[in-house]
This record gives sequence, structure tokens and C-alpha cells, in this order.
Amino acid sequence: MSNTAPAMLANKRILVTQWREFMGPTLCEVLASHGATVVTSEIPLVDPAAAASEVAKAGDIDILIANLAIAAPNTAATEVDDAEWRSVFAALVDPLPRLVKAAMPAMVQRRSGKILVMGSASALRGIKRASTYCAARGAQTAYVQAVGLEAAPHNVQINLIAQNFVDNPTYFPPEVQANPRFQERLAREVPLGRLVGAKEDAEFAAYLCSDNANCFVGQVFPLCGGWVAR
Repeated sequence: MSNTAPAMLANKRILVTQWREFMGPTLCEVLASHGATVVTSEIPLVDPAAAASEVAKAGDIDILIANLAIAAPNTAATEVDDAEWRSVFAALVDPLPRLVKAAMPAMVQRRSGKILVMGSASALRGIKRASTYCAARGAQTAYVQAVGLEAAPHNVQINLIAQNFVDNPTYFPPEVQANPRFQERLAREVPLGRLVGAKEDAEFAAYLCSDNANCFVGQVFPLCGGWVAR
């Protein structure tokens, strides 16, 4: 008889949105390494019908990872126009309730499921010239905290990883990381003294997707090398 324990995410079918961006590539790799069947969605979910369509195409899923990302605008608060505000919220905030509405009913019905949002620590500590982005990430955070309470009695867990200074191609591509000014900023602002590794982040996400994390309800987990503590 084998003493090998089953993989942490064995028999779990996981949908990852915008899988080519933000944490998507490493998430897919790590989730699969833990035994998950990973289903990917590539398109941005700005179109009001896109979220429901992508969830339906994924088939029966146990877990949804809302990996939503855009290039953050660099605009002074007094110069932010309505178009910027609407476009950022359309990309980062509006898809969330649509995804939940599409994925959560089946989870509630079978009394099992998880939704994990890959968010941002900018919701917990402001960033200059990024007020629109910070506000959108803050809306994600508040939404998860509220909806997590509604889902919990049905044995569905909804949580968020609030990250910053995590190695990923959307926000910290190689050319940014190689810039001496960025390295100076990293040393000045991040107690860890380096970027959090993409795999470190993804391994934590995999844990939150597992049955070992069934006790977390509407939680926001900072993962930023101590940046929010400064």
C-alpha cells in the first residue's frame, strides 16, 4: 500500500482569468504541480457578458481565481478624468460581481467552492499618482470582505491576496527590475529587501485554494515583503 499523500489540489478544477498577465503564468504552473486541473481564460473581462461566458465555457469548476490586471495609470489625482476612472474600474472592479454571480450559485448548491482574488496592497497603503488604481483595488478588497460573509454559511470561501512588490510580468517586468532607481526604491520601501518571488506568491494561493484553508472567510492577506507595515 502506498504511503504517498494525495496532491493538495487533486480533483480540483480551477479557472484562472487573464492567465497570461499578472500572476497568471506562475499560478497555472504551481496549481497544476499540486494536482489541479487548470482551465484558463485569456481575455480581459471588460465586456459585461464576458465573465459569465468564460465561466460557462470552463464547465464545472471547484475554484475560481480572479486574476485581473491592467497597466496602472500614472496620473496626479487632480488630473484624473472620467475616462481613466471608468476604464480602470471597468477592468478591475466591474468583472468581480459578474464572476461571482456566474460561479458562486453552483458552489452554493453543492456546498463547496472557493473564489480567490489576486488583488493589491495598494488598497491598504496609498501610492502617489495612482489614486484611480488604488481606489479600484480598494473596491475589490471591500467587495471580497462583504461577499465572503455571504458565502461562508454555504461552505464557500472567498478571499483576496493583497500583493505588491511581487515578481510578475505586468507590474515589474525585467526592464523595471533592472532600473537602478527601482532597486533603490525596493531597498528603501520593502523591508524584505527584494521582490517576493512569483512562486512564493503562487504557492500561498495554492494553499488558499486547498481544503486546508477552509477556515478563511472574506480575508485580505497582505503579501508584499512588509511594504504595508512601513
